[in-house]
Amino acid sequence: MKIDRTASLFTCMMTVFCCSSLPAEENMSRNSNPRDFAATAVNAPVSPSSEVEKLAGDMKFTEGPVWMPAKKILVFSDIPNSVQMQWSERNGLKRHRKVEQTNGNILDLQGRLVSCQHGGRNVARFEKDGEVTVLADSYAGKKFNSPNDLAVRSNGEIWFTDPTYGLRGRPSEIDGKWVYRIESEGAAVEVVYKGFDMPNGIAFSPDEKRVYISDSGKVGKIRAFEVVDKGLLGEPILEIDIRCDGMCVDAEGNIYTTSRGGIHVFDKDGKKLGLIATPEQPANVCFGGENYDTLFITARTGLYSVKTNAKGAKPKGARW
Repeated sequence: MKIDRTASLFTCMMTVFCCSSLPAEENMSRNSNPRDFAATAVNAPVSPSSEVEKLAGDMKFTEGPVWMPAKKILVFSDIPNSVQMQWSERNGLKRHRKVEQTNGNILDLQGRLVSCQHGGRNVARFEKDGEVTVLADSYAGKKFNSPNDLAVRSNGEIWFTDPTYGLRGRPSEIDGKWVYRIESEGAAVEVVYKGFDMPNGIAFSPDEKRVYISDSGKVGKIRAFEVVDKGLLGEPILEIDIRCDGMCVDAEGNIYTTSRGGIHVFDKDGKKLGLIATPEQPANVCFGGENYDTLFITARTGLYSVKTNAKGAKPKGARW
């Protein structure tokens, strides 16, 4: 497989940040030593010698990477083109399927692809025989805005965010931009949180005691909540001061967030660990690869990867 290395290999700028009242994006610009991270941190998630590689480019807006281990491919969205793309080390970049502007993608416990569709205003599952099952497209009889990103729990629940980014002039039927839970196929959809302006990325901690949800609108922070089995989430137990799009977590509970400058890495309690600098502003990130230790990054028109010292978290009971 040929990787485009022309102006596309970037040193991982890993930087340790001390406590500060500055937002994470501003802190980033104050630190430039690429070896501070390795010199100061124990078990750093990424080595300073690691390189971010450009795997593919020339797309319109990439999002929602998810690794499919059974096929050893990465699937991700190119939203404006209404297609899902796939990449593999063996075959490079190929078109995966035509969709209704999918954004976030995950695997359910059985290894089936589940996607948030802007154009379809739904959460859909793509069956292994090629059929599409719409898991949810409305709440209380009203169409969703434009489901954005999603996460799966070990009990099979799917939680997803529903901002208005994908409406593009279409009227909103629901009075808010909320976070929802699909308990099981055919069950009623439940609201779990109403306190965001533009809810976006979502991820569970490895033990599923916490859920991290980002707001890329007026709130502009990641909030962490104690997971509840019924009803609305309570008050956040912590906030991370960064305007984030998608995110993922590793098996140790570290959070890999997408924002200006690259992948900002935090520990489970919101302490900044460092930055993986990327050439384009990232929109989403996931773990994958043979050992689940490669970080795949969708960033505007491109797809990138970097080898890590960490392993991605998987939901308990996942059959993949």
